[in-house]
Amino acid sequence: MEKIESENLLHRAFSVFLFNSKYELLLQQRSSTKVTFPLVWTNTCCSHPLFRDSELIEENALGVRNAAQRKLLDELGIPAEDVPVDQFIPLGRILYKAPSDGKWGEHELDYLLFIIRDVRVQPNPDEVADIKYVNREQLRELLRKADAGEGGLKLSPWFRLVVDNFLFQWWDHVEKGTLREAADMKTIHKL
Repeated sequence: MEKIESENLLHRAFSVFLFNSKYELLLQQRSSTKVTFPLVWTNTCCSHPLFRDSELIEENALGVRNAAQRKLLDELGIPAEDVPVDQFIPLGRILYKAPSDGKWGEHELDYLLFIIRDVRVQPNPDEVADIKYVNREQLRELLRKADAGEGGLKLSPWFRLVVDNFLFQWWDHVEKGTLREAADMKTIHKL
């Protein structure tokens, strides 16, 4: 966080929101060994593209989609064939800054990727403490518990920003099959 604040350092990131065919969203609880935001509940998968040719392709956010496919396998054991790169729908980008524990934090340009697929999941315990699929009402209950501080439940700051600003209206598009109509990759939402 010290470097982020003093040098305004920024990096690229992505956040995957994977829905099954019942339009339930797959959430993960980050592992206790994560450097930033350990044991925090968040969207399906969050990470950073690597500095490699396949993950630097800007056209149609292909590099970010390649990175998402890689990390879904690394974190959740989801095979690449279950999440074809062409099935990810880039919906938007957010710019945010969030401290984790005082020493570590995030300052990211975060690409928001949605995908609707039934997948095989085998979480990597070094990355993920728990997973669960939630419908809208279950997510609202999770938000209520986090807001009330029940059971020490915490949500990642980027997930909360997406939930508070976009998720429920985009969820409508998930159910209607009109997600591509909601996409806006030109705007960077500063949250």
